[in-house]
Amino acid sequence: MPVATAQDVALRLGRDLDEAEVPQVAALLSDAETLILTRLPDLYARIEHGLLATEVVVLVEATAVIRVLRNPEGIRSQTADAYSVSYDTRAASGKLDLAPQEWRLLGVRTGLSVLRPFLPPAAWW
Repeated sequence: MPVATAQDVALRLGRDLDEAEVPQVAALLSDAETLILTRLPDLYARIEHGLLATEVVVLVEATAVIRVLRNPEGIRSQTADAYSVSYDTRAASGKLDLAPQEWRLLGVRTGLSVLRPFLPPAAWW
């Protein structure tokens, strides 16, 4: 069961969810938690032991779902006569994913790291 609820999503979205959106939000929250569990299989233990705040997980799950709700088709721009609108794909990508900063909030480091070993100077120097 996801840490975040449909009510958490509605509060952050700034409106009540439509009846048709409630089951979709429940499924998307479950999917978001599945994505988190693939990288943090010990998620619940981290929360239980105080290593990760429940509020952070709620924030990350709800924010990921809101991106889908705001732009479910993933439209980048739309024009009709003199009216034009463009969507910021970072705020409303239309797909369920977690942004790098959200992974960092959860304590997951992303990116490539290079370890440089210390080698003492060679005797022949």
